[in-house]
Amino acid sequence: MVKLNKIYTRTGDNGTTGLVSGPRRLKSDLRVDAYGAVDETNAFVGLARQHTADVADLDATLMRIQNDLFDLGADLATPDTGEKPEYEPLRIVASQVTWLETEIDRLNADLEPLRSFVLPAGSAASAALHVARTVARRAERQMVALAQLEAEIVSREAIAYINRLSDFLFVAARWTNDKGHADVLWIPGKNR
Repeated sequence: MVKLNKIYTRTGDNGTTGLVSGPRRLKSDLRVDAYGAVDETNAFVGLARQHTADVADLDATLMRIQNDLFDLGADLATPDTGEKPEYEPLRIVASQVTWLETEIDRLNADLEPLRSFVLPAGSAASAALHVARTVARRAERQMVALAQLEAEIVSREAIAYINRLSDFLFVAARWTNDKGHADVLWIPGKNR
């Protein structure tokens, strides 16, 4: 279990941070940037929950997602070096991805098919979920870039999870817009 006795340690004053497995990296390191974007996603999901508190099913789903995002952050903060670790590191697993797919299908079943792109607007809940979605997409781009580096490993499950999460957040944003009936649709060239 995590135990935080002191909030500031001064060890990061030189621009580095410690990974779970011990080594220090620059705070500008792509791995640190990736799990930082996951943390931002989590914060925006928390903000969206301020607008979904009265929607019990959705709020419970978002709370579970917040916990999974901490798992994802821990996964990214514990690089797979290819060597057997002294402890079992926390990793995103396929069942977490499958659960998200089930939640996407559950909400999407209530929605009319799209005939245009949706603007990130509508209800406060929808707008907040769209912000979380765009930050999740940034985290995904950073994770994919990290995975392209020769010395870095990012699991398929981790990348699949963040990809499905942005899909879920899109569907949830539409669902909170009166199940898509209050979506604000893009009208190409409308203001020419």
